[in-house]
Amino acid sequence: MGFADLHIHTISSWDGTSTVSGVLKKAAHHLGLDVIAITDHNTVASSLKAQAMAPEYNLEVITASEISTAEGHLLALFIREDIPKRLSLVETLLRVKEQGGIAIAAHPAAHGLKSLKPAAIRRALDHPEAREVLVGVETFNAGLVYMQSNHVAQALARELSLAAVGSSDAHLLWMIGWGKTEFPGRTAADLRRALEQRTTRAVMGELTSRPFMLLHWFSRYLLREAGWVNWNPHPEAPLRLGHISRAASR
Repeated sequence: MGFADLHIHTISSWDGTSTVSGVLKKAAHHLGLDVIAITDHNTVASSLKAQAMAPEYNLEVITASEISTAEGHLLALFIREDIPKRLSLVETLLRVKEQGGIAIAAHPAAHGLKSLKPAAIRRALDHPEAREVLVGVETFNAGLVYMQSNHVAQALARELSLAAVGSSDAHLLWMIGWGKTEFPGRTAADLRRALEQRTTRAVMGELTSRPFMLLHWFSRYLLREAGWVNWNPHPEAPLRLGHISRAASR
C-alpha cells in the first residue's frame, strides 16, 4: 500500500511558509510518503516546479491546485495550467476535465473556510460530465480549526459513494503527513486509479492542539513577511531557514 498527502501549500500561496524544496525534503526524507500534491491557491506554478525536482527526492508529485470556485474550494489534480477562480463548481470541473484531471472536494462544509456545501456537491454530481471529474471528498483535513467538520465530510462521502481522502492541508512543514490517503500501489497512476475506483482510505496522522497550530503558523507567517522561509539547498542537506531571495530558487 502507498501513502499520499494531496493538500500541501508553499509560498506560492499567500498563507504558505515553505519553498518547494522544503516541502519535498520534509515529505520524502522524514515522512515516507510516496506521492504528494502541491495545491497552492489558484496556481499550478509550484506544483510544476516540484514535479520537475521530485526525482532528486525519490518522490512523485502530482501537479495540482486548490481552486476558489464560486461555491467553495476544490482540489484539482493532474492539471498543468491555471484555471480561473470564481467560476461555478460545474464549470470549474469541466475545465479540469479538459486538462484530463480529476477533482476532490476540499474540506466540505467546514466552518470558517470557503468550503463547498453538500448541496453544491450534489448538484455537480447531477451533471453527467462533472460527475466524471469529481471523484472524492476530503474526509479528513488535519488543518481544520473545527475538527468536527470532518465527520460531516465522512458522512457525505459515504452517502454519495465518493472516494475518501485524507490530507494535511499543510501550511507549515511539520503539518505534512498529518492527514494521508492510503491506496493500493505506490505510484501517482496507482493513486488515480484508486480514487476513480473508490478504493482509497483516509488516515489520520499525529495532531497537536489547534491554538498551538495557529500560533505557530502566525509566527512563521510573520517570518515569511519579513522575508524568511524554510528551504532545502540539496536533497542530502538539512532543512534551513533562509532569506526568500536565496531560497526561492529551490
